[in-house]
Amino acid sequence: MNTDRSGSATIETGQYDFVVVANRLPVDRVTNEDGSSGFRRAPGGLVTALHPIMSASSGAWVGWHGAVDETLEDFDNDGIHLVPVALSEADVELYYEGFSNSTLWPLYHDVIVPPEYHRTWWDAYKAINQRFADATLRVAAPGATVWVHDYQLQLVPRILRMARPDLKIGFFNHIPFPSMSLFAQLPWRTQILEGLAGADLVGFQRKDDADNFMNCLQNFTDYSIQGFEATPPFEHDTQNICTAAPHPISIDTSEVARLARDPQIIARAAQIRHELGNPKTVMLGVDRLDYTKGIRHRLKAYGELLSDQALQAGEVCLIQVASPSRENVGRYMQLRNQVELMVGQITGQHDTISHTTLRYLHHSYPLREMIALYLAADVLLVTALRDGMNLVAKEYVASHQDGRGVLVLSEFTGAADQLNDAVLVNPHDIAGMKRKIIAAVTMDEAEQSERMQRMIQHLEHNDVQHWSRHFLDDLNKLAETHRPTSPTKVSEV
Repeated sequence: MNTDRSGSATIETGQYDFVVVANRLPVDRVTNEDGSSGFRRAPGGLVTALHPIMSASSGAWVGWHGAVDETLEDFDNDGIHLVPVALSEADVELYYEGFSNSTLWPLYHDVIVPPEYHRTWWDAYKAINQRFADATLRVAAPGATVWVHDYQLQLVPRILRMARPDLKIGFFNHIPFPSMSLFAQLPWRTQILEGLAGADLVGFQRKDDADNFMNCLQNFTDYSIQGFEATPPFEHDTQNICTAAPHPISIDTSEVARLARDPQIIARAAQIRHELGNPKTVMLGVDRLDYTKGIRHRLKAYGELLSDQALQAGEVCLIQVASPSRENVGRYMQLRNQVELMVGQITGQHDTISHTTLRYLHHSYPLREMIALYLAADVLLVTALRDGMNLVAKEYVASHQDGRGVLVLSEFTGAADQLNDAVLVNPHDIAGMKRKIIAAVTMDEAEQSERMQRMIQHLEHNDVQHWSRHFLDDLNKLAETHRPTSPTKVSEV
């Protein structure tokens, strides 16, 4: 910090007009042909949505580069300035695996498993959020737009606001936000809420999530609430008005549709069905191996349908892709054991020499292979117990430009709000889910086409680029309308 000629405090600033802050940088580490280490752009909807904006403007991305106990200097990759935040092995254990994924994740997903509350985890979460904020403050230009992402960084907006009132600050919560009765458990509920309220705009996947956030602010802080606007008391150390709003994320619809028309991918889809013995019906589940995804409920319903002979071995096959997730966390190790036991029971009871009823794949796959799997599947089963959005459901729909296929979708996903021509299910109701699966398997082609075309039309008008533009347009309008009256003086470095 410096002082100007009048003696007023000034804050050093960087040169980047648009800064994204997320737990991870948008790159993967690779080994080059000469044996050296480098980085390449990572796949993913967030990167796809923001890359054109960042390339067209002066953009920087703050995040962890994925390796522990390693400090890297800032570097440029594919037109984006990357600002690595170093994390030690202890940081990952306490901040990421601990507070983020063993406290906040289960709390925000309806306490499907009990959250754990440890002060050492909270202390690490505060320290790492400060570290991300410090890196952001170093590179953000005067009046820059800063977009912070997800539950790992909920304290960052307030830290930025207190240091730099000139910034336009947005936050997007990619996962659900819990009801007031559940959020009340969190010992640090006020600090989290005030951390988020430092943003001009807090975006959520669903209106219910925005409602929950506002109810929590009203009951656990001294903010005044009017509709979806929260105003701090006069004596508060941040004076911005915070607005909450639903901004459901989407996919790169045109890119998924383009890949679905690729002759090589179409041929690969046919090969997948052939390798399964060309069953009459191929069903598909695609999930991270996470207890929120309802994989056990899905397998239970499927196993019972085979036992009831409502589905016949030899005529049906379920492909279950369960990509590895948080394998060092105890709950996830337990889940993997449970899922693999159920898989063994179903295949042992129902497989024959010539046909498999269940193909379990504990791998991650590139997008091209995923599109082939979507094309090969007659029915996609999305049975999440709680999910912020679920982009797999949207990718499946966008892949089926021919109108073929049926989406079976949990009511408890954000996607259910937009894809209401799916066959909606309550995954806790196993009997009801079995009936809906049979309805999907036996649905005639005309109804399939009508439902699918309406959902495709929605995705074409509401793709991931529309999501990012809409959020940033709203953020700019709100920040200008609610600009603090006495901004801190800033000076460029």
